[in-house]
Amino acid sequence: MQALDDLSQNVHLLLDRYTALQEENSSLRDQIDRQRQELIRTHSELLELQQKNRRIATANAMTNAETNEEALKRINALIAQVDRAITALKR
Repeated sequence: MQALDDLSQNVHLLLDRYTALQEENSSLRDQIDRQRQELIRTHSELLELQQKNRRIATANAMTNAETNEEALKRINALIAQVDRAITALKR
């Protein structure tokens, strides 16, 4: 009879662990979905910033070279920040 009780306890323990793993799995899937949406939003923002970068570069081509280089460095720094954010989200 002890073996049957032990088996019953083990089955209940297994079912409890299975339920906990299902809940964790569901939570992780939700987290993946949220991160995927954030990645899409960030990618869209990156594309927008790249378009702005091109417009600014064109506008700055008409200004002096020193100001143009400074603006381009700032824009490239912003794009690098967005790239790092996208890389972080992919992990």
